[in-house]
Amino acid sequence: MYGSIQKYLQEEIKSIREAGLYKDERIITSPQEAEIKVSSGRSVLNFCANNYLGLSNHPELIAAAKEGMDTYGFGMSSVRFICGTQDLHKELEKKIAEFFGTEDTILYAACFDANGGVFEPLLNSQDAIISDSLNHASIIDGVRLCKAQRYRYKNADMHDLEEKLKEAMEQRFRIIVTDAVFSMDGNVAPMAEIIKLAEKYDALVMIDECHSAGVVGKTGRGVTELFDVRGKVDIITGTLGKAFGGAIGGFTTGKKEIVDMLRQRSRPYLFSNSLPPMIVKAGIRMIEMMSETNDLQDALHFNTDYFYKEMKKAGFDIKPTESAIVPIMLYDARLSQDFAAALLKEGIYVIGFYFPVVPRGEARIRVQLSTGHTKEHLDKAVAAFTKVGKEMGVLK
Repeated sequence: MYGSIQKYLQEEIKSIREAGLYKDERIITSPQEAEIKVSSGRSVLNFCANNYLGLSNHPELIAAAKEGMDTYGFGMSSVRFICGTQDLHKELEKKIAEFFGTEDTILYAACFDANGGVFEPLLNSQDAIISDSLNHASIIDGVRLCKAQRYRYKNADMHDLEEKLKEAMEQRFRIIVTDAVFSMDGNVAPMAEIIKLAEKYDALVMIDECHSAGVVGKTGRGVTELFDVRGKVDIITGTLGKAFGGAIGGFTTGKKEIVDMLRQRSRPYLFSNSLPPMIVKAGIRMIEMMSETNDLQDALHFNTDYFYKEMKKAGFDIKPTESAIVPIMLYDARLSQDFAAALLKEGIYVIGFYFPVVPRGEARIRVQLSTGHTKEHLDKAVAAFTKVGKEMGVLK
C-alpha cells in the first residue's frame, strides 16, 4: 500500500520544490542569541527569532531552570489532575494572572494547545465565534474543533466586525477572537474599538498575546496595557516560547469560571503531560525579572524604531508595524528565498515567508528585533539588506 502513497508524496514534494515553496531547515549549533553559529561553523546575526527580550540564553533563567530540576526533578510523568500538579505550577499560574491583571490562569504544553482547547469546552452549536481573518493557525484549528457557528471578519476591520456581530445576534453566546499582534504583518488589533463593539453586542473577547506579551505596551503587558483596557478582556492566551524565555509552554488566563471550566473539560490540558519543573521555575523567574525593571522593553522599543526608520530610509517596502516585527515586502516567493540566502552570505540570518504561511503574492522577509541586538548589529543588517536589495533589483 505504501508504494502508492509514496509516489503521490514524492510528486507533491517535487511540485512544492518547483514552485519555490519548499521549506529547508537551517541548523544552528549554538544557543539562541542575537549572534548564533550555524552548521558551517560561521557566526551570523539572527533577525528571525521570537527572542524579543533576549532571554533565551539568559543566565538567570538557566540558573532557575537548573534549580527547578535539582529540586523537583526532570519530568512530571503525569497530567495535572492525576499527580502532575506541583506548587510550582500554581505559583506560575498566579504570577501570570497578576502580570496580565486577570483572575486565574491555566498552563498548557504550548499556546497551540491553549488555542486548540479553549472553544469546545465553552461553546456549542447555539453559539457564535467571530474571528479575525489573519488569526493564527492554532486559533483556526481550535475554532474547527468547536461546533459553534463561525463568522470571519476582515483583518482589524471594525465595520466588518460589527456586521458579523449583527449577523450573530441570533446565537446564544458570542465571542470575538483576535491575535493581539498579527505575526506576519506586525500590526496590532484595535482593542479599544473591539471592546466597545463587544459591549454593544454583548460578546466575550479573546486575544492571543503570543507576539505582544513582553513586547507591546510600556512595561510589556501587551495590548491591554497599550490600549488601557486591562481587566476588560475575558480570555487571554499566550506562550512562554517567545519573549517569555523562548522555551516551551502556553497558557490561558482570564475570568475565573472560564479557567475553571477549562480545567474540567479542555482536552489538551486533561490529556497532556504537565510542564516540566525546569520550564516552570524559569517562567516564574522571568515574570519576576519583568516586574523588577523596564530596561528590556525600553531597549527593544528603541531597536525596533531605529531599524524601521533606517530600512524605510533605504527605500524598502515595509508594512506599518506596532510591534517588534518588521515585514520587508518582496511579493515573490522565490525572490524571498533567494534574498534570504544572499543575506546569509552577508552574515544576516533571516527567512523568506511565502504561501501558505502568507497569502499568494505576499511573500516577504519578516525581521524580528530583539533586546539582544546592538546598534552595530542593526547597522550591519541595514547595510546588508541595502546591498542585496540593489543587487537583486529590489532597490534602485
